[in-house]
Amino acid sequence: MRTLRLIIGFFAVLLAIILLLFAFGAIYIIEEGKQAVVTQFGKPVGNPITSAGLHFKQPLIQEVHYFEKRLLDWDGDPNQIPTKDKKYIWVDTTARWKIVDALKFLQSVGNEMSAQGRIDDIINSATRDIITSHLLVEAVRDSNRILESRVEGEDMIVTDEALERIEVGRKMLESAILEKAKVLAPQYGIDIVDVRIKRVNYVEDVRNKVYDRMIAERKRAAEKYRSEGQGKSAEIEGQVAKELKAITSEAYRQAQIITGKADAEAISIYASAYSQDSDFYSFMKTLETYRTTIDEKSTIILTTDSEYYKYIKSLDASK
Repeated sequence: MRTLRLIIGFFAVLLAIILLLFAFGAIYIIEEGKQAVVTQFGKPVGNPITSAGLHFKQPLIQEVHYFEKRLLDWDGDPNQIPTKDKKYIWVDTTARWKIVDALKFLQSVGNEMSAQGRIDDIINSATRDIITSHLLVEAVRDSNRILESRVEGEDMIVTDEALERIEVGRKMLESAILEKAKVLAPQYGIDIVDVRIKRVNYVEDVRNKVYDRMIAERKRAAEKYRSEGQGKSAEIEGQVAKELKAITSEAYRQAQIITGKADAEAISIYASAYSQDSDFYSFMKTLETYRTTIDEKSTIILTTDSEYYKYIKSLDASK
């Protein structure tokens, strides 16, 4: 029992000492994602502390300055910048940055608000230098493609290229801005990790020219598709005409074969009938000729010795 009381008393004393140290500022805590610099009478003491947990300092005379270790956002104001082809545009950029040297950061800018102002100057200056040395179209597009289409039944993509080709795209401009900004940022103990162009807006006269160019490019692409469609249509129509001609030719050949067989069969029948009774066959053929050549409106003038008239003449003789 006495041992238990001694243990409890020991922990009570230890807790009291810790509370007193906190009260007098001898112990401080660095959270995850934070770093700190300790100063004594305004002057830094030792190196920046980057590990999380409990740390000690001299109470009353030393002060702890906390800074972020995580990525921080920067969002600038749109700036009007002329391009290489003398066209004014509004460029809106954003960036990500972090504090890599807390001691230098404290000595140069002091806090994040001041750092934001320095980053304004760095990125805006880099953006202006890069944009003014490139054409407008390079700040707008990343490629020369304006349309993409997949060929049916094939793993192939067909692209239509713009009228105005680019050598450097928007992504490369962003990389150039980042590279230029990284040169100036370390003097403030910071590192600019990424820069992006959020938006590009045009002044009124530039906007109309851009729209006209976009319309011209789309019309050219539409005309290309229209021409390809007409070519495909002509190809299909030619194939249809070819197949129709082949079908018609085959049908005509079959019809001629059938007609020839029918004529041959008819001739055979006629020949058989003629061989059985030639006079009767001649009589029937003559009557058939009368029926097909003479009607109630026909007037025929024949001589009495005409072969065509012989059966009619025999009828008159029999009366």
